[in-house]
Amino acid sequence: MEKTRIESAFSSVAYIKHVELRREAVPRFDLYPFCLDAVRTLDKLSFTKPVTFLVGENGSGKSTLLEGIAVAYGFNPEGGSRNMNFETRSSHSGLHHYLRIARGIKKANDGYFFRAESYYNVASQIDILDEDKEATGPPIKMSYGGKSLHEQSHGEAFFSTFMHRFGGHGIYLMDEPEAALSPIRQMSLLVRMHELVQKQSQFIIATHSPILMSYPGADIYMLDQEGIRETALEDTDHYVVTRSFMNDREAMLRQLLQEEE
Repeated sequence: MEKTRIESAFSSVAYIKHVELRREAVPRFDLYPFCLDAVRTLDKLSFTKPVTFLVGENGSGKSTLLEGIAVAYGFNPEGGSRNMNFETRSSHSGLHHYLRIARGIKKANDGYFFRAESYYNVASQIDILDEDKEATGPPIKMSYGGKSLHEQSHGEAFFSTFMHRFGGHGIYLMDEPEAALSPIRQMSLLVRMHELVQKQSQFIIATHSPILMSYPGADIYMLDQEGIRETALEDTDHYVVTRSFMNDREAMLRQLLQEEE
């Protein structure tokens, strides 16, 4: 009943309804990033649930696609809120130029592009802005729990962002948020996501974590050599391999390490 109510409400507040590749504008499909199978086969990808996961092997293009969506929506390529404007190293692809974002009727009150690989740069930029003698208003770190992200462990900094900076009624794009989180913290992130979904938030997440993928009612899109297709948690390699390993660890290790019985 609760899931149905939330999903029904979501249909009227989705901040990103779908993304389309402007295929007619693509110069060549043998060039990066258009040569990636997930991009080469992309027409329209719809977001019909409060939580959508993009999953696939390393190199499948999930982070590239998420980055393209984020930049096309107006976020800084290196991450952060929409008003963060800095560049440490220009390494993002030009995919955002070829994406068409269909926005919902309602405008998000909050938003964040969280990417694990460049979060050090975001934390550094926050410290730089807070040290600006001419800056007005409260320090930015107050929105992150009141403590510099560099004065916390990697995992604590991640979780401070989820708990304090994410306020609800927002669009949150997350690239491998589990990277610095223990399994228990990943489960805590599930709880925080659910709190924010109940506050009319939308998540699009690229992940390898079967724990996060377990969020009830989420859409899971698999990115592989066939392109992009919807799948179930139990059919993902992440779930199958993890379950097989834990159910028969010794046999799996023998096979992996080629030990004789």
